[in-house]
Amino acid sequence: MEKVLIIATEKRVLFPVSFVIRLALVAYGDYQDRNMAVKYTDIDYQVFTDAARFITQGESPYNRSTYRYTPLLAWLLTPNIYVGVVFGKILFIVCDVLSGVLIYKILRLRGLSCKSAAQVCSLWLLNPLPMGVSSRGNAESVLAALVLGTLLCKEEGLVAWAAVLYGLSVHMKIYPLAFGLPIALTLRTSEEDKQGSAWKEFIGGFFNRQLMTFASVAGGVFVLLTALFYYMYGWDFLHETYLYHLTRRDIRHNFSPYFYMLYLTADSRWSLWLGLAAFLPQLVLLLVASWAFHSDLAFACFLNTAIFVSFNKVCTSQYFLWYLCLLPLVIPNLTLSVKRALGLLLLWFAAQGIWLAPAYFLEFEGYNTFALIWLAGLLFLVVNCFVLIQIIIHYKPRQTPQRPKVE
Repeated sequence: MEKVLIIATEKRVLFPVSFVIRLALVAYGDYQDRNMAVKYTDIDYQVFTDAARFITQGESPYNRSTYRYTPLLAWLLTPNIYVGVVFGKILFIVCDVLSGVLIYKILRLRGLSCKSAAQVCSLWLLNPLPMGVSSRGNAESVLAALVLGTLLCKEEGLVAWAAVLYGLSVHMKIYPLAFGLPIALTLRTSEEDKQGSAWKEFIGGFFNRQLMTFASVAGGVFVLLTALFYYMYGWDFLHETYLYHLTRRDIRHNFSPYFYMLYLTADSRWSLWLGLAAFLPQLVLLLVASWAFHSDLAFACFLNTAIFVSFNKVCTSQYFLWYLCLLPLVIPNLTLSVKRALGLLLLWFAAQGIWLAPAYFLEFEGYNTFALIWLAGLLFLVVNCFVLIQIIIHYKPRQTPQRPKVE
């Protein structure tokens, strides 16, 4: 078994094998969808496909109810109509494996050997969670590839390309906005780091060529796409893609510590303001984490994403992929023992299991377990915070004097 694992984590074996496994899952999913009552394919994939069908008919993708994504995604999936409905799943698993390739390249740039980088990369490529999510037709792998591509370009000093990918990332989903401050802090000049420097010099450090290039290119990409799709689809695009998520008050049970409050106050005149106030803890923690850890951009982005997800008004299992794709970039610098790391992992899964029990009885048995779900959600938040604190305490960034050549 040990020899099999060693072979599986060899670079030349790891990438093709991980892709073949995902292809097999797509094929199995098609079989299950046709022959079993419980479907393998994510319901969102049907929403994506319906939106793409409206586009092929010259209509708006927002004619499909519950489509609350950028039109770019529906446009990318128009081959679902012209070629075959499986096209989108193939695209998603390709992006999933591409994310693994990007993780490998970033790790090599950060000083890991080929063997070590492949072993760490396997934690993503051989992980059942991203395998299942992408093969079921969820589009999170596209965003993972864009985010990791941004970090790779930034690591290589390709600021303009990093900006293009970052602009696309923010267009696809709002949460990469949390990376804006740490990126800006890493691109500022170092004059403010001198002891006794004035506030004026600190502000002046942000006005440099690299940062202005990044801001103008990323902002230009975002504004251009926003203007284009607003011209094509009007207010529906702005509301469904962006504004809906800002004012969203999802009262369905989820891991968020806020869901029960929003559920109880759904008909209150204060409901909207309570939903907006829920962003405040997120904002404060994101500002603190960005300032404290910006010197290691990958680590800062991981922390910011984990904070964003843990304290969000809506928190579902697929959101965990937003920070799990960044975790392999953090692991090599952790001084946690294997025993402690496994303990934290088991604790994280146990907290989810505790939440799933009352959620099952509510969803499938019809029992009123809202209060229990809320308490389990609070426990999950405490566990997430504890795990993040342990990661911060045991994170020791390493300086590499010379970057190895990426293969």
